[in-house]
Amino acid sequence: MSAADVTILDYGSGNLRSAQRALERTGAQVTVTSDFDTALNATGLVVPGVGAFAACMDGLRAVKGDRIVGRRLAGGRPVLGICVGMQILFERGVEFGVEAEGCGEWPGSVTQLPAPVLPHMGWNTVDAPQGTVLFDGLDADTRFYFVHSYAAQTWEMDNVGSPLVAPKLTWAEHGGPFLAAVENGPLSATQFHPEKSGDAGAHLLENWVRGLS
Repeated sequence: MSAADVTILDYGSGNLRSAQRALERTGAQVTVTSDFDTALNATGLVVPGVGAFAACMDGLRAVKGDRIVGRRLAGGRPVLGICVGMQILFERGVEFGVEAEGCGEWPGSVTQLPAPVLPHMGWNTVDAPQGTVLFDGLDADTRFYFVHSYAAQTWEMDNVGSPLVAPKLTWAEHGGPFLAAVENGPLSATQFHPEKSGDAGAHLLENWVRGLS
């Protein structure tokens, strides 16, 4: 069986090399590039992200990354967003009172956590749902590594009456509940950094790579 072909989108933001090493440990064949066709046609695409929402969106648009993500999802091709790479999948981000437009794959806003200590930095548990793919085989007390001050704190997609499978939402707490991960058909994302989360993160990435087709 051939190794999964995974591309990490290089748009000037993210822990590219640590993500590359973590994915290579799963046995995947990993390419780091900003090339449109390579990212569009890879079996799996990873969208990392570190820093401000607006700056990440500027970088993403500069390499037509928003179009790549949209076209991949329209064809049912897997995408994994990490940290700000998860945040920019929502409609908008609000930082310091300034609103920036996101990719709009999910409705809702990314806003500052209502916590007395920011950023939320360090290890935290998550509350994963039944039937999750990403967290399959991981214990409920498993901890993942977070570094962020902003997050999606509500889920606004209405699946009532929809024939589509409802997204699987994983939550965490820091000053209040926020989305730690989403699994929505071919689109998955984590607010934490699996590439910095030791054995737990490696297991999660293996689960994602195993599901590529």
